[in-house]
Amino acid sequence: MIQRHLTEKIQFLATKFPVISITGPRQSGKTTLAQAAFPGYAYANLENLPTRKFAKENPEEFLTQSETGLIVDEAQYVPELFSYIQVRVDETRRNGEYILSGSQNFLLMEKITQSLAGRVAIFHLLPFSMKELKGTEFELASPLEYISKGFYPRIYDQDVPVDIFYPSYTLTYLERDVRLIQNVGDLDLFREFVELCAGRIGQLFNQSSIANDAGITHPTVKKWLSILKTGFQVFTLRPYHQNFRKRIVKTPKLYFYDTGLACSLLGIQSPGELANHWARGALFENFIIVELMKQFYNRGRRPRFYFWRDKTGHEIDLIVDQGTTIHPIEIKSGTTLNTSFFKNLDYFNRISENDPKLSYLVYGGSENQNRSRANVRGWASLPEFT
Repeated sequence: MIQRHLTEKIQFLATKFPVISITGPRQSGKTTLAQAAFPGYAYANLENLPTRKFAKENPEEFLTQSETGLIVDEAQYVPELFSYIQVRVDETRRNGEYILSGSQNFLLMEKITQSLAGRVAIFHLLPFSMKELKGTEFELASPLEYISKGFYPRIYDQDVPVDIFYPSYTLTYLERDVRLIQNVGDLDLFREFVELCAGRIGQLFNQSSIANDAGITHPTVKKWLSILKTGFQVFTLRPYHQNFRKRIVKTPKLYFYDTGLACSLLGIQSPGELANHWARGALFENFIIVELMKQFYNRGRRPRFYFWRDKTGHEIDLIVDQGTTIHPIEIKSGTTLNTSFFKNLDYFNRISENDPKLSYLVYGGSENQNRSRANVRGWASLPEFT
């Protein structure tokens, strides 16, 4: 079994908090992680109807079924359980007593903030990271392989072909999770909306444009985007707030948490198809941003990621804000270094008076260099942020 980097952090904070919450997309490995990190705990999945009935009808007995601890999977299905957990942990004052997981971040977090504030440590688990696969039998040789294959565990440990996994995953997501969060009447139209989102990776999210293309209203676009965010399918990057006396755009950019899913929605099924696809650059950018994001989530930290673009077209793909310092990162899918790659970094560092030593150029090649204009990193040697 591939060791998840989040394991150690979860185990440590289970000694400090009575409740641990693990959210993330469906099939990202949350249950496997919880059971591996806490092997002596009892396990209950509330998607199982008899188990759900037991939790609803006799919550106190349900919560005391194990003396060592209890893992409750898909906990959002029984929202009234959270109040009983609050009473229980306040009485026992035992740390690490309950591990809660769920695939619906909004529904789970709503109940946590209402009942368990101050009693719970919250973690987000995304599919495998490139770093977790490094040195295993599943390590791949090129970024295009990773991008088109994606990182969902079942694809690797069960050797499921992507042309089977992702269509099934999409259907399951649409039929189960979407209907759970919101009563979407036309699932075919919703799927078309999701495909349109995949075609807009790395672009400013123009609600009017996507509403016109999908034939839906602006409020529907907003609602459906929220559904995708809630299910950990997509996320948006907000523009960096400093304008440095320049007019900046204020619209967020759209990305997917897993590029394999995005490729499937775009009809891309192999590295060869991706190599000549018009979305190659955007998907490579998405891949790098999510890999850097996993660094933070796998340490139990929330990434403060932005992009920057002014009205004249100068743009930085990613800004990592670490409070006292910012790291502008330019991302290029090209495999050969080109001096033009540094143009936007030079401009941004000049107007922001940022130290070029804090800048990075990540590209599709393999060379790593520390230049005066920026630190160059190949796709397999990403910068580490602590």
